[in-house]
Amino acid sequence: MSDFASLLQPDRGQPAQVIVPVSAAGLDALLAGAGEAVRQSLAAQRFAARPGQVATVAEGAGFRTFAGLPEARGPWDLAATAEALPAGTYRLEGSDVGPMALGWLLAQHRFDRYRREPEPARPRILLTTEAASIDGHVRLAAAIALVRDLVDTPAGDLGPAELAEAVEAIARRHAGATVAVTRGEALAAGYPMIAAVGRAASRARQPLLIELEWGDPAHPRIAIVGKGVCFDSGGLDIKPSAGMLLMKKDMGGAAHALALAGLVMDAALPVRLHLLIPAVENAIGGDAFRPGDILRSRAGRSVEIGNTDAEGRLVLADAITRALEEAPALLLDFATLTGAARVALGPDLPALFAGDDTLAADLLAAGEATGDPLWRLPLWAPYRDMLKSDLADINNAGQGGFAGAITAALFLKEFVTGNVPWAHVDTFAWMPGAKPGRPKGGAALGLAAAWHMLQSRFPRG
Repeated sequence: MSDFASLLQPDRGQPAQVIVPVSAAGLDALLAGAGEAVRQSLAAQRFAARPGQVATVAEGAGFRTFAGLPEARGPWDLAATAEALPAGTYRLEGSDVGPMALGWLLAQHRFDRYRREPEPARPRILLTTEAASIDGHVRLAAAIALVRDLVDTPAGDLGPAELAEAVEAIARRHAGATVAVTRGEALAAGYPMIAAVGRAASRARQPLLIELEWGDPAHPRIAIVGKGVCFDSGGLDIKPSAGMLLMKKDMGGAAHALALAGLVMDAALPVRLHLLIPAVENAIGGDAFRPGDILRSRAGRSVEIGNTDAEGRLVLADAITRALEEAPALLLDFATLTGAARVALGPDLPALFAGDDTLAADLLAAGEATGDPLWRLPLWAPYRDMLKSDLADINNAGQGGFAGAITAALFLKEFVTGNVPWAHVDTFAWMPGAKPGRPKGGAALGLAAAWHMLQSRFPRG
């Protein structure tokens, strides 16, 4: 992980190379006031101030960089510039960095754990006149990098036990944080659906419920739940090989939940935090749960298994039930839950479901404010009929092949009892192609929005 704190520094007038931000609308005015050598150099580089376009012009012993930026600037607009520049210290001319600091930092993050020869360090330091905002940018960049690193780690090196270790590592950084791990007979007795999903892998990779608690018990309790399926073969309803290829990322919800919990503790929000991660591997074996089995949930509801590849909602349901036993004031869950959400919204937009309109509006507004958009889909009650079972209280798989993301969310809603504000984020946690500041691979989608919402709801002081 990058040392982000060293890459964003207060501007005290120290020597720095200059970055000139230019929008397409402002290019003519810039050229009119520039010298002939600058105009010729920019023309030779075909610089049109398109967003993400970068051009450099020699200037004395150094150089001046021209960065194409849109008029309305978001977190990723300076990332291409950071990627193009050599090591050094830089200052943005005429304006401050603002939200673009995030992209500057994350453009320098590398996951090189498996590289025999990692890319040499090339630190690009950016100066900012907004010193008070540095810690916030650095913390969010580190949280996003944590999600990326966890999701990018192959399943052979990241199973339930390693996920528990990641939670414990975060807990050790924060006074008063405690971690409890439920396993074995206690898991089977108390969380039967988590145990059933992880049963086939239990000899090599024991299923777990990982819980972290932190904060003053007198403060409002918030519960954050993350799907921790460390690898998903599909179970006996086995996925094709192409469908399994990215299933190391099926713990992406857990990565988001852990990163968000870390942000809450880093900022010392006035809340009582309860993080819950059901961590399993959905494997194939003689004792795997089967299509047609009926499982008893922690909540007491019986669940008929229509598809063993709809396992994420099962482990989430038991964890949600546990979270609600502590009467939280707010419940969020993150999960790489359905391919249907990706068919509907593509890889960039997490599907948001919420039983509370105010919470949904707050999350959508937070997504717009942070450049981390969400898209709300309905908890359409008539589709609950698709989850009917002839033998049990509910089926885990919707019938008919329609509205898969909605029926998955409706399944979870069955276990959200009482009037607790609840939101479910069905995120992809993956970039299928590289963009500036966002390499192909693990991605935090919905994290910044959720963090912005929590800061607004539970401000410090």
